[in-house]
Amino acid sequence: MAVKIRLQRFGKKGQPVYHIIVADGRAPRDGRFIEKIGTYNPMPAQQAIILDMDRALYWVQVGAVPTDTVKAILSNKGVMLRNHLLKGVQKGALTLDQAEAKFDAWVLAKESKQKNEVTEKIVADRNKSKAQLEQEVKIKEERLQALAKKKAAESAVDAPQEEVASEESNTEETPAAE
Repeated sequence: MAVKIRLQRFGKKGQPVYHIIVADGRAPRDGRFIEKIGTYNPMPAQQAIILDMDRALYWVQVGAVPTDTVKAILSNKGVMLRNHLLKGVQKGALTLDQAEAKFDAWVLAKESKQKNEVTEKIVADRNKSKAQLEQEVKIKEERLQALAKKKAAESAVDAPQEEVASEESNTEETPAAE
């Protein structure tokens, strides 16, 4: 019996959620399975992988073949690396302590990389919003200056007409007063 580690689809149309399962290779995708070892939500807003590392490692060690997507998930979580290190321990290339130290170092490096990516993204978002705000302020000032020039031009055009109108009214009033 060929045992596979694969995804089983759940969720609404357009909103998939997958269970990571161990199943007989002949069973249908959403059919009978041997064991559920985790879940995977691929939606970008809530992207999450929940995995029972010990059971996944057990099934990989006994020969269950992961599909391409599940293999990527297992590699991301470190199951494939741990399996590789444990094979090195069995062959005598490493001691168990050395393997654990390498795995722990990998986990720490991965966590620090993820934290750096998050902080870089936050800083980039802040810089982007600051630049956008500065650009909007600049555009607003340019519009205010253009509006002030337009009002100044209109008032300059209106001022001579008012002076001419006031002179005409003065000339009309003076003869009537005599």
